Amino acid sequence: MHAWLTERRPPWVVVAGCDDPWPAAETAELRARGGEVFRLDGRHLTDPAAVFAAFADVLSFPGCFGRNWDALVDCLHDRHVHSGGVRGTVVRVEHADALLGADFLGLFVSVLCQAAWQANLRLDTDGLPQDLPARALHFLLLLDDTPPAAFAPAVASGTDVRVALDAGRLTATLSGEDWPAPPDPPRPERRL
Repeated sequence: MHAWLTERRPPWVVVAGCDDPWPAAETAELRARGGEVFRLDGRHLTDPAAVFAAFADVLSFPGCFGRNWDALVDCLHDRHVHSGGVRGTVVRVEHADALLGADFLGLFVSVLCQAAWQANLRLDTDGLPQDLPARALHFLLLLDDTPPAAFAPAVASGTDVRVALDAGRLTATLSGEDWPAPPDPPRPERRL
């Protein structure tokens, strides 16, 4: 089983079925490590304004939140890096099937990937390194009835988003020269 949600590495967004046991195990592990999990209802994310309102409300964004895609990246990143002793964050969008027909789905996933990329690599909103504690930030879209693979074309339509299927889950990360992959974590030494 992959430990995507508890580590600071891609994929940044995972689309999975609600009956998949992996998300529950991963979020429980994150909580056990001092992380936090936020829940949004995908049935209420009907347009960009509803997305901005839901994120602002559930994640307690500041009143100055600009309610646009760039501001969403900034607030997700800022909230995450200034979250005190929290060891990591997962935002779960439940009933995400409702997003499949949304014309903004690719952009939405691209924005989530950008926020996670910055936070996980400890970069500020200009892409410059920050001297902040390392914490994981990931997004999970949980589906009631739709197979994750059905989301692949729409998710892949986001700017610089690369998708893959892994164990029946759709994963999304950023690709291209503007989004270098993080270095592999150090491996423990093996003694002979």
